[in-house]
Amino acid sequence: MASLQRTEEGHPGAFSQHRGQAQALQACDGFGAGGLDRVGDHQDPAGDAVPADEDRRAGTFEGRELIGCASNEIARAGIALCPEERGIFASLTVQENLMLPPQVRQGGLSLDAIFELFPNLKERLGSSQGTKLSGGEQQMLAIGRILRTGARLLLLDEPTEGLAPVIIQQIGQTIRTLKQQGFTILLVEQNFRFASTVADRYYVMENGRMAESFASAELEANLGKLHEYLGV
Repeated sequence: MASLQRTEEGHPGAFSQHRGQAQALQACDGFGAGGLDRVGDHQDPAGDAVPADEDRRAGTFEGRELIGCASNEIARAGIALCPEERGIFASLTVQENLMLPPQVRQGGLSLDAIFELFPNLKERLGSSQGTKLSGGEQQMLAIGRILRTGARLLLLDEPTEGLAPVIIQQIGQTIRTLKQQGFTILLVEQNFRFASTVADRYYVMENGRMAESFASAELEANLGKLHEYLGV
């Protein structure tokens, strides 16, 4: 299980994720959500920099405390980020982009398994450079790349931004398949309609703080409140 707890005077907040679940994190003002999934030196596993003595935070994954760990330690713990900008290398082919990150733990998907999820990538395998792919193919490549590493907690930052509806449907099916395979997913996504098709639980941020949380079974009862927060 992954968990993040943040306790500041007047701003308590916590969330936890269980294996095989997807959580959707949405910010009503566009502030804070994208930063929560950044991992790095002196950062919590969901992203905020950790100021000394300013607040009390705890972030664990599979029982290991990760607050303050370096990026390579967080990656080797089994956490991987698919960034909003995708990070595809223009001069590398599809296969070279896929093989670039090291396999840091056992259990990473094989290339055949990735191509089963994303058949388009196999068709473009050896001949296409990264930036000659469509936006949807670049997103597939960015997700497929982290699936090789052995990570079990996937942080997906705005995975549907700018994509055609048919590609969004494919990304959604991929997330549902990954959940069935035991992957845990933290989804930072402003597309609420998409998030509602894959998320098991929702967290809403306001001014960088956790404002609301509810399970997917409670979504209908909270739609009015959610629309008010998100302005939709």
